[in-house]
Amino acid sequence: MKDKVILAYSGGLDTTAIIPWLKENYDYEVICVCIDCGQESELDGLEERAKASGASKLYIEDVVDEFCDEYIVPCVQGYSVYENKYLLGTSMARPVIAKRLVEIARKENAVAICHGATGKGNDQIRFELGFKALAPDLKIIAAWRDDKWTMDSRESEIKYCEDHGIKLPFSADSSYSRDRNLWHISHEGLELEDPANEPNYKHLLVLGVTPEEAPDEGEYVTMTFEKGVPKSINGKEMKVSDIIRELNRLGGKHGIGIIDIVENRVVGMKSRGVYETPGGTILMEAHQQLEELILDRDTYALKKDMGSKLAQIVYEGKWFTPLREAVQAFIESTQRYVTGEVKFKLYKGNIIKAGTKSPYSLYDEDIASFTTGDLYDHKDASGFINLFGLSSKVRAMKLQSLEK
Repeated sequence: MKDKVILAYSGGLDTTAIIPWLKENYDYEVICVCIDCGQESELDGLEERAKASGASKLYIEDVVDEFCDEYIVPCVQGYSVYENKYLLGTSMARPVIAKRLVEIARKENAVAICHGATGKGNDQIRFELGFKALAPDLKIIAAWRDDKWTMDSRESEIKYCEDHGIKLPFSADSSYSRDRNLWHISHEGLELEDPANEPNYKHLLVLGVTPEEAPDEGEYVTMTFEKGVPKSINGKEMKVSDIIRELNRLGGKHGIGIIDIVENRVVGMKSRGVYETPGGTILMEAHQQLEELILDRDTYALKKDMGSKLAQIVYEGKWFTPLREAVQAFIESTQRYVTGEVKFKLYKGNIIKAGTKSPYSLYDEDIASFTTGDLYDHKDASGFINLFGLSSKVRAMKLQSLEK
């Protein structure tokens, strides 16, 4: 009996070429595992391709609901955005993928896990930190960093497969490097490699259209939340994954959630990519719209910092750490009263507020109005301003006396 290796299999050229490479260089039985986070049509034909390439077995594991409920929702609640733009689409999926790969490795009594992430990207870090945290005894094989790996281009990978009798549905033609799941799709490569180039959106977009091509008429949407978790769209209750699917449809239609970013990777380099996150952009904004009514000033300010910290933790692949657990626990504690209804209009790339209400709203019309009432007298502000500005006044007086 040969030792077994679990291969994180996407069905793409890289991981298809890795199957015969593992058998040839490590003499392992290769078990492919594809984790379904909402890739949709990308999963078609995977079993036939994996087995034709030499795998003994293929698992296709549906983790869509787990991905949404346990990984996406905490990041939405934290309004966790990396470098003010990136909604963590790839980053959030990596820990749930790593977790399921380890579970299959245990089930199959495998000795190693292999991934096809390159040595220049973030994903190698995210996968391997997950493996180390969940299965420190398992060997990790990173094909692209392995001394035995000699392929350095699509052409060389295709030739390697052909030399091993593997027929491929891939060509050597250049195309974007993409990563897709239910939350988003990312695009890198081709004209995007030069930040001076405008993206070719007509060639690039998958989930929607540009704002210019969106309908000339806006569309109203109403959502409800309970304790920070989305519950319904336009009066129809749905599970989180279905809410994201519907928001993807609506957002894509109206040109929502397209960003062009040069981000700082963990490994130290800058990279340029275009991300489509139509449903996620709407969901984050809707949650934020409701939260504005409910959280007090000090909690809101600290939560903003904690949400940014969670974004950094997730981006760096540190999901399975005590720090992530602690930060998430704080964020979840702020969601106790984040219940209510938000309404907004989608129009040519914009999400326009159209009304928010909650039984836990801290907005009080009597206090906020310009009239004087029992809870707030305009004259009360005088003493507050005197004390609030005391240090500034004392410093100014001191400097004034020194100038004399």
